[in-house]
Amino acid sequence: MTHARQQPIQVVAHRGASEEAPEHTLAAYRKAIEEGADALECDVRLTADGHLVCVHDWRVNRTSNGRGAVSALELSDLAALDFGSRRSRESWRRRGEEPDWVHRPEDREETSVLTLERLLELVADAGRRVELAIETKHPTRWAGQVEERLLELLRRFGLDAPASPEESPVRVMSFSARSLHRVRAAAPTLPTVYLMQFVTPRLREGRLPPGVGIAGPSIRIVRNNPAYVERLRQTGHPVHVWTVNEPVDVDRCVELGVDAIITNRPRAVLERLGR
Repeated sequence: MTHARQQPIQVVAHRGASEEAPEHTLAAYRKAIEEGADALECDVRLTADGHLVCVHDWRVNRTSNGRGAVSALELSDLAALDFGSRRSRESWRRRGEEPDWVHRPEDREETSVLTLERLLELVADAGRRVELAIETKHPTRWAGQVEERLLELLRRFGLDAPASPEESPVRVMSFSARSLHRVRAAAPTLPTVYLMQFVTPRLREGRLPPGVGIAGPSIRIVRNNPAYVERLRQTGHPVHVWTVNEPVDVDRCVELGVDAIITNRPRAVLERLGR
C-alpha cells in the first residue's frame, strides 16, 4: 500500500536507523541519511565535563560495554567504551549477517560515543537538507545546563536563531515543559516539540504548554485516541508521532494527517509512503 500527499509526511530516524545499526551511533545516522530520512532524532545528555552526548538512558549499561551514569563520566571515559551494543551485535550474527557497522579497530568512530557536535557536523556535510530533532532528557543533575550548552552549540553552527520556526532545520523536543520554556526564552524562533506519553486533562482540548508549537504524542495515544490528533490540528499544532514502526500504524498516521513520523525503520516507512 502506498500513499500520495501534497505535503509529504516527514520521516524522522529515531536514534538513527536504529533497527539496522546500534542506536545513537555514527553508523546508525549515516545509514539513516543513506536511506533518505528527512530528519534525524537524537537524545542528549551532559557529561561530567560538560559535553553533550547522544545517549538515551541515564546509564550506559544497556548500550555499551561499560557501566555508570553519563552525568558522572567524562567524555574521555565514554570514548573508551564500545556503543556497538554487544546484544545488538550478537543478534545480527545469529542471523548470519555482517552489517557495515561491525566494529573494526581501524574505524572505532562508527560505534564510539557520539557527541552532538559530531552529529551536527555529519548533518552539515550530508549534501542535502537533513533536519535534526534534539530531545533533552529529564530529570537530570544538570538542570538548565543541558539547554544552555545545547544553545551554545547550535549558536556555533548558526542554528540557534532561524528567521522563523518553519524555516529551522533544528527543533528541540522534551517531555519537560520547563526544558522547552528555557529554550523558548533564550531562542524564541527555535521550534519546540512537547512529547507526550499520555494526555492529561489540561491537554485534552489540543492545548500545549505556553510557547510550544508542535505536539509529539506517542503512537499509543494515536491508536487509542485518534480524535486527539484532529483537536491538535484544529488548534494549529503540527503533530509529530513517535515511535512508529508497524505498517498499520504508518497507515493510521497517514489517515489522520500527521506531519512527521518518528521511526526506527526509516527505509521501511519511506517505502510504505511510496517514496
